[in-house]
Amino acid sequence: MTDRQEKKTQFESKKKKNPLVLLVLTLAVVAVAGVVGWIATGGDNEKYPLVSNVQGELAIPLRQVDDGKAHFFSYQSGETTVDFFVLKSDDGVVRVALDTCDVCYRDRKGYRQEGDFMVCNNCNQKFRSDMINEIKGGCNPAPVGRNIVDGKVIIAEADLVNGARFFKGPNK
Repeated sequence: MTDRQEKKTQFESKKKKNPLVLLVLTLAVVAVAGVVGWIATGGDNEKYPLVSNVQGELAIPLRQVDDGKAHFFSYQSGETTVDFFVLKSDDGVVRVALDTCDVCYRDRKGYRQEGDFMVCNNCNQKFRSDMINEIKGGCNPAPVGRNIVDGKVIIAEADLVNGARFFKGPNK
């Protein structure tokens, strides 16, 4: 066989793929995706910023939540994470509710804000923000007591501990 024929045969024959290279590339892609996902979720299992209590109360600076937008937080009650939101409605009242309701809590989808409404992510029912803490039950956001003291929204730890029943179970 001539040199020319050898080269022609060499270029025409299929190269064997090394399975080790493919495995290493696959593992690298999975690792990068895992790191990106971990960073995107804040590096832990909490959906929202974790608020701790001091002497049985949680305090959130009013200036942090007085912009008319729903601000979501989490509180750790034993092994259960309780999610809640705080917003100042268009009537100027600061409102606090669990990120769940009596009806859809098993689906663990919570709420989103659309203008002056909070919308259930499970059933898409809309609730006027100025009625949160006023109307209770059904798919309304589960109300949480709150007080405004010295420029802070004060929430009793006991109210969130009581709401932990909505967040327990295999889905959380």
